[in-house]
Parts: sequence; C-alpha cells; structure tokens
Amino acid sequence: MSSKLFVLSSVAGGGKSTLIRLVREKHPQIAFSVSCTTRPPRPGDEEGVTYFFLTPEAFERGIRENEFLEWAKVHDHYYGTPRKYVEECLAGGRSVIMDLDVQGAALLKGKLGNTVVTIFILPPSEEEWERRLRARGTDSEESIMKRIRNGKQELSRRNEFDHVILNDDLDRTLSQLESILLSSEKH
Repeated sequence: MSSKLFVLSSVAGGGKSTLIRLVREKHPQIAFSVSCTTRPPRPGDEEGVTYFFLTPEAFERGIRENEFLEWAKVHDHYYGTPRKYVEECLAGGRSVIMDLDVQGAALLKGKLGNTVVTIFILPPSEEEWERRLRARGTDSEESIMKRIRNGKQELSRRNEFDHVILNDDLDRTLSQLESILLSSEKH
C-alpha cells in the first residue's frame, strides 16, 4: 500500500471540515495535516486541532526557514502546510488528508505529482452555499462578500482536480469520498 496526500478543496462553506471530521472518525489510519494560519480563531476553533494559530511574524519566519510544503495569503491571512509532519507520515507509509484552497492544491500537485490526489467538493448550488456561509454566523457581511467573490473564482478551477464530488447529500458525498480515499491508497 502506498501512502498518498489527499487534498480536499472547496469554497468557504462547501463542507470540507465536516467531511474530513467524518473521514477521520471512520478511518483513523489516515492522518490529518493541521494547517497553520494567521487568521484569528473562530468560536469552536482549537489550537493544534483546527489550525496552528501563528502571528504574521512567526508565519513569515516559517516561510524564510522553508517550514511549509506550500503557503499562500488568502482572505488577507496566511495559510500554510507544515512540511515536517506530512513528510514523516508519507515516509512512514501513512496517507494524509488535508484541507487546502485551490491555489495550495495546485502548488502541492506541482511539487509532489502523483503522491497528491486532489478532490474538489462542489456545493449543491450557489444559493445553498451562500446560505451556509451566512448560517455559520462567524463572518462579517464584508468578509462573506469577499468569500463569495473568491469562491466564484475557485469554482471556475474545479476541472483542475483529479476528482469532483457534489456535496448535495452528506451520506452519499462521504461514501464517494471514502471510495476515492480507499481505492487510491491501494495503488
């Protein structure tokens, strides 16, 4: 069995976090890469579980010291993938799942090639996606509008991914995701 790096991307509010949580509950053998960010924690966020929350200065030091497999500035905040953890898991034969934006997914695919399996989670409709964003209650209207503008650009790049899954029914979406994860791990 060869280890893979599974990258889930979607628009903000597309369901990535829920799907990753469910996959981790059912398949603990697949490691989860916690990203680093400079965005402030939201209610319910946990240090080292949701993200590693860094100051902009600490993040920029990590960039200079090559501590990230990839990084980007998104929605005015830095986000990045810690290199050491992912490399240790893959070298030890353990697959890793992570949540990245389309930009980060493309960077990792370019760097790591066939080790990376990219999966885009497509929201059921634009209306439902906007409803989910607003229902979270964690972002200002200005932030929501920025996420919608950025999300429309991200949606236009979904064909760059190895797999696209429509998230219109959670059970079916999870089943499709598991099928990709488990079949890809065997190759």
